[in-house]
Amino acid sequence: MTTIRMHANTRVTPEEFVAALTDFGPERSKLFGNSDNAYLEVHARDDHHADVTEGSGGVWERLWYDWSNPQHVVLTTTASNAWGRASGHTYDLARRANGTTDIDYVVVREGKNLRGWFLGAVLATVGRSVLTKAFRNSVSAIEARKEVRS
Repeated sequence: MTTIRMHANTRVTPEEFVAALTDFGPERSKLFGNSDNAYLEVHARDDHHADVTEGSGGVWERLWYDWSNPQHVVLTTTASNAWGRASGHTYDLARRANGTTDIDYVVVREGKNLRGWFLGAVLATVGRSVLTKAFRNSVSAIEARKEVRS
């Protein structure tokens, strides 16, 4: 199993970040590069949860989004063509006195087949920097979205 921990500080509020994270509209791929619109399917959604399939590059996962605690958002993998059920994503958001938000992001990848084991090994080594860059790009895109809407 591969666990990757990332951190960012951003000018968006926790509420703005969660709103972007849970926006499953056609602009999603502009915010989250690993969520190609061709894979995106919202199966169910309410005020604090969503059941969504997303992915890119031939790898998809069905995720149960839970943002009932907006400072601790959990995405649990419920099905995937590569990842086991111990896989998922966690975002911990902390508002700072200076108006910024700290984001601690953890990705857990448990390969469930040869593809998943291989990708997990890649993520644990050279892929870590690619995933970190994608996270930072998402944070920057969410900041840019805020500036456009302001």
